[in-house]
Amino acid sequence: MSEQTFVTPAEVVTSDPSFMRGHGTYQEGKDIVSAVAGVVEQVNKLVTVRPLRTRYGGEIGDVVVGRITEVAQKRWKVDVNARQDGVLLLSSVNLPGGVQRRKSESDELQMRKFFTEGDMVVAEAQAFFQDGAMSLHTRSLKYGKLRNGTLVVVPPSLVLRSRSHFHTIANSVEVILGLNGYIWVCKRATKAPEEMDPDELYANVNEDISNQERETIARVCNCLQALSKRLIPIDYTVLAFAYEASLDRETKELLEPEVIEAVTTEAVARAAMVNE
Repeated sequence: MSEQTFVTPAEVVTSDPSFMRGHGTYQEGKDIVSAVAGVVEQVNKLVTVRPLRTRYGGEIGDVVVGRITEVAQKRWKVDVNARQDGVLLLSSVNLPGGVQRRKSESDELQMRKFFTEGDMVVAEAQAFFQDGAMSLHTRSLKYGKLRNGTLVVVPPSLVLRSRSHFHTIANSVEVILGLNGYIWVCKRATKAPEEMDPDELYANVNEDISNQERETIARVCNCLQALSKRLIPIDYTVLAFAYEASLDRETKELLEPEVIEAVTTEAVARAAMVNE
């Protein structure tokens, strides 16, 4: 059974009596039948169907992209496309300069200098509170405030888990594949995070972005939207092939149904050859 098999409601998932039914399925005679439209997942002999249109559930260690919605006492609330906002504690962020020390009252008074409402961040899920809210951290320099780009929203179930969720396309655009369905596409930074001074890490000003870089960002975003419309699981490989397949077309053409089908079909075929 393929890990990325899509099924619709009332579709037979398997007739093998050795399998056990899990969430999103029901028994009908000897068949295990899908109760929702989604992706078939199998763990040993347990078969479940993860709905396509659902809020992000999350697991510890997930890389997520989110938007700051509220600055509260010693914490920020973050929209992570889940049933409730995630929580980023003041004690879970890197202070300017990367200094590891106890957070003081002065740090609490300056919280809006680090993140404020509307800021985009990339973080990692480190735990879950008793009420189900996700606890985030940005202690690594690869996490933190996001700039110089735009957000693409896709169904969370389409984003595949992989070793890395930070990728570069065309040597000029960075893509962060958030497992919560929020994908950040931005200009490649001119400096590595460890080379930036403390003020640069939390700055709110975008760098200058050339027309060519804007064009590439828009092309990558349209490729992501095309893959999402065709319900194609998204990882770096299929996105890179979709980008390459789109280069002989205008960026705006990637919004047309026939072009979407042609580009995504070629990308999936090339990705399948690589994975064989």
